[in-house]
Amino acid sequence: MTECFLCPRMCGVDRSMTTGFCGAGAECEVSKIMLHHWEEPPISGPDPKDEAHGSGAVFFAHCSLGCVYCQNGKISRRTSRGEVYTPQRLARAMIELEASGAYNINLVSPTHYADRLIPAVRIAREAGLGIPVVWNTGGYERPEVIDALRGTVDIFLTDFKYASSELAGRYSGAPDYPDRAASSLARMYALTGPCVFGEDGMMRRGVIVRHLVLPGCRADSIAVLQRVAGIVPAADVRLSLMAQYTPDFLPPPEEPDRWHAIRRKITSYEYEKVAEAASWLGFTGWMQERSSATSRFTPDF
Repeated sequence: MTECFLCPRMCGVDRSMTTGFCGAGAECEVSKIMLHHWEEPPISGPDPKDEAHGSGAVFFAHCSLGCVYCQNGKISRRTSRGEVYTPQRLARAMIELEASGAYNINLVSPTHYADRLIPAVRIAREAGLGIPVVWNTGGYERPEVIDALRGTVDIFLTDFKYASSELAGRYSGAPDYPDRAASSLARMYALTGPCVFGEDGMMRRGVIVRHLVLPGCRADSIAVLQRVAGIVPAADVRLSLMAQYTPDFLPPPEEPDRWHAIRRKITSYEYEKVAEAASWLGFTGWMQERSSATSRFTPDF
């Protein structure tokens, strides 16, 4: 890769020689491969205690965002390292996940390896892979890269984190995030169309939009839902409204504490008001219990 323009950072670096914002080099680095039981029900399955099935999650090292509260921080930072996988080896892992009971192949934080994942999925499908492929992304994408995933990805599981550029810059280091997420969401929906489910209730095709409610950001969360509803038909996608924010993953406090405003969990009032807005806008999907605001649902990396 002589110049990397896979994400909106547009670093343009030669990753065989150095790294850009995300910290990824020329090789695809995998941090963990597992059957994941804690995604949305049509992705992981209806019973999180069903050890024989789950979402075939492939967690990649590094990330093009810089969310200060990231629950996968152990693997997403610039200094993180994973095990190198060629497209051929990754394709074999996908086949093995299907054989182990995976409902789908769930590519987690895949953007900065898109050039490696497209051939990996093609190789896997040529070898008989028969389950859907999920692009599990923070939503910070280039529409051109989403277009390149046609024929590779069946389901987009995408965040829409912020409506405010100021919040996006403060907490994720990406003030252009809202517009990037909006343009990419439009392309995702154009690729998949409305959600399609199998007789078993598992998703076969479509878009799930995730939104994590942050403390003190109720108005921005409602603005996010309004913007999403203006991009895609609310009835054609599914909304995953998350209450799981925990300050456990923030850096330790310093003086002054830059993250004081989010060094708490959200309140019931904050979450309920956002949930009311989602219902009024016509979204259906999944709402989390506030008891999910704990680090125990984070995979052990």
